[in-house]
Amino acid sequence: MIDVNLLRESPEKFKKSLELKNGDPALINRFLDLDKDWRDKVTALDKLRALKNTLGSDDRDKSRELKDKEKEYTAEIDILAKEREVIIEQIPNIPAPDVPYGKDESGNVVLHEVGERTKFDFEHKDYMSLAGGLINIEKASEVSGSRFGYILGDLVILEFALVRLAMDKLMPHGFIPVIPPVMIKPEVFRNMGKIKFIEGGDVFYLPEDDLYLAASSEHTIGPFHMNDTFSYKSLPKRYMGFSTCFRREAGSYGKDTKGILRVHQFDKVEMFSFCLPENSEEEHKFLVERQEELMQTLKLPYQTVAICTGDMGFGDYRQIDIETWMPSQGKYRETNSASNTTDFQARGINVKYKDKEGKKNYVHTLNATAFAIGRMLIAIIENYQTEKGAIIVPEALRKYVGKSEISAYHRD
Repeated sequence: MIDVNLLRESPEKFKKSLELKNGDPALINRFLDLDKDWRDKVTALDKLRALKNTLGSDDRDKSRELKDKEKEYTAEIDILAKEREVIIEQIPNIPAPDVPYGKDESGNVVLHEVGERTKFDFEHKDYMSLAGGLINIEKASEVSGSRFGYILGDLVILEFALVRLAMDKLMPHGFIPVIPPVMIKPEVFRNMGKIKFIEGGDVFYLPEDDLYLAASSEHTIGPFHMNDTFSYKSLPKRYMGFSTCFRREAGSYGKDTKGILRVHQFDKVEMFSFCLPENSEEEHKFLVERQEELMQTLKLPYQTVAICTGDMGFGDYRQIDIETWMPSQGKYRETNSASNTTDFQARGINVKYKDKEGKKNYVHTLNATAFAIGRMLIAIIENYQTEKGAIIVPEALRKYVGKSEISAYHRD
């Protein structure tokens, strides 16, 4: 959530932020009106209670009158507080001043390309044609419905090779491996700033248990330190989470319906960092560097993209994506994302640190994809295909896979 004191001091900043992120700037005036009513009522209640405390035992009638008034004020304050909370949840984080302006993805800016786009001297195939029996979406559709898939055989070995590579590359930088829960309470999910996931219908909900299925490890790694206070000396605190993620893919009707590029269930290795506010921009660069190191280790061609104001995440101050070259589509597709959310999430889940003087402040939190497994499998299959239809295992993964080449077996 945003800093309410900053909103009161600089409402125009937040109006501009809402405009940049395709929101409604009128929310700010509505919040300020409610906020004034709420504060006036709280002040009146405090005065009433102070007056009540001065009454003696012989002022029973006055005491009863004030007690009734106290209940009335308390009820009104509760209503106003809930109305304030609803609006606060609709106010996004302010983007960095140098984030490119844009209404949608057309406003994103390519920063640089790394590696040459893969070319073949034979007629190359798409990953579903190459994968054969290693990806079964037909049977998954019978079992679970559309946008699911079975991953089989050597592709499973390749998946865990990617996980192991990520661990070996990230752990020397202080990342602690974690397998987090894949379910999250609604109030915690909201406090992580994920109201747009809920309102956009992109998250699976289990009404009987009142739980959401997490759409990323980020959603449950952050709350691991909910209500905690770090020592400034212990930051940054870095985690790398591996988990299965779940998304409805709302708003993507008709897009990438074949295969495993855009599915309801996928595995992911995610980086998450808690750091000092003054270091969060450097930490963001550090996370992007780790992403690029992983991509370069796999020798996959990619480009980095600065995400514009209208396309970036609701809680993001800055977002950089990595898009990997997909030969069958003849274009780059998003495979990684790195976001600096500053203190937006930390305020919601109440994560602080003590500075050198012992004063408590909110930490900054950041998240970044190490590997979105399904999309990385696609990229490897397509970029490392041979004329005979086999798939060369990237050199960096061979020690984990145990072979230099895999080929799909075919179902009877």
